[in-house]
Amino acid sequence: MSVQVGVTELKDILREAAGEDESVDLEGDVLDADFADLGYDSLALLEAAAVISRRYGVKLSDDELENITTPRQLLTHLQNGLSAATGA
Repeated sequence: MSVQVGVTELKDILREAAGEDESVDLEGDVLDADFADLGYDSLALLEAAAVISRRYGVKLSDDELENITTPRQLLTHLQNGLSAATGA
């Protein structure tokens, strides 16, 4: 059985990583927006990577995380990591 992760799950991860900060707006089409424009700093992205690792077992190196600048890139990395883990 493969795990499917889509935009809704990614938004949940990003909201969790942002903590209680209500200023982060993830409504609408945000997949190609820069994380900086969405209000995410490097610490929030590190927290998102930790949530992804805990929930899905997909690890992001510091170098990979540094090169991921949009939610779409993060989602693609997560989906690729899940596919590799399941051999799909």
